[in-house]
Amino acid sequence: MKGLFKSKPKTPVELVRQTRDLLMYAQRNSDTRESKREEKMMELGKSIRDLKSILYGNGQSEPVSEACSQLTQEFFRENTLRLLINCVPKLNLEARKDATQVVANLQRQQVQSRLIACDYLEANIDLMDILVSGYENTDMALHYGTMLRECIRHQSVARYVLESEHMKKFFDYIQLPNFDIAADAAATFKELLTRHKSTVAEFLSKNYDWFFAEYNSKLLESSNYITRRQAIKLLGDILLDRSNSAVMTRYVSSRDNLRILMNLLRESSKSIQIEAFHVFKLFAANQNKPPDIVSILVANRSKLLRLFADFKTDKEDEQFEADKTQVVKEIAALETKELS
Repeated sequence: MKGLFKSKPKTPVELVRQTRDLLMYAQRNSDTRESKREEKMMELGKSIRDLKSILYGNGQSEPVSEACSQLTQEFFRENTLRLLINCVPKLNLEARKDATQVVANLQRQQVQSRLIACDYLEANIDLMDILVSGYENTDMALHYGTMLRECIRHQSVARYVLESEHMKKFFDYIQLPNFDIAADAAATFKELLTRHKSTVAEFLSKNYDWFFAEYNSKLLESSNYITRRQAIKLLGDILLDRSNSAVMTRYVSSRDNLRILMNLLRESSKSIQIEAFHVFKLFAANQNKPPDIVSILVANRSKLLRLFADFKTDKEDEQFEADKTQVVKEIAALETKELS
């Protein structure tokens, strides 16, 4: 008889409330009966999956904006996000993946043209501490890392992470022995330093000394090839961004930075050499070079000109060739200035 009376599907609001109750149950962890707990955790996994299919649609149908809006409003009305983030370690792998996708999607959902996830996170900013510290837990790192990157789409949230003590930890996370976790941390680090231009420029200006000291010693001079390659590419992206022109001018006025760049130009890896060239050209193009920069360039003039004579990209690249011609011209001109 049961099969004849199918229960009607839950509304988005009912589904969020059910999920919240199950998350509270999972957090209490007080049930001594293993079978009962297992049943509840399976139910929780299904609820999270159902939330995901409302937000993303399910193979057959696209998401319905009204349903997404109701779900989002209810989700942020009470502390469901906090409960979900805290309970991720208790979920099985599939439910963790679903929970990660739910959190990611909710960051983009608008209710009456407002990203209410942003308002919630501003009021519960300590959740970022949990997500960043996730990199220290092998099982959680990739789930929390994905959630973190979605949360820092909000400028105020990114500013909090940039200004927190957590920024210093990224220099170590990027070099963790687990390749997947290190790569995920590097992706988050890049997002933090490139997405919100004005916030990044302000952060780099205020934290210039310690940030670039760490960047140079831990990343650009790392013994790990992948770390060096990613770091020099990201450095180019940062310094070539117009918003960071003041930081760039300061960076290319330092003889220590020039020394590191010249070492990277001599690497056997073509891709590191090319990325290093994109930063080195800023030193050469600086029209107000400090005397010690000029003297280093002049002292190494013949080596540099010899290096650039054979310097080519794998594919034809007109912009690269034009930049190289300009750099060679600048360095050659320095020598004549010195002699005149």
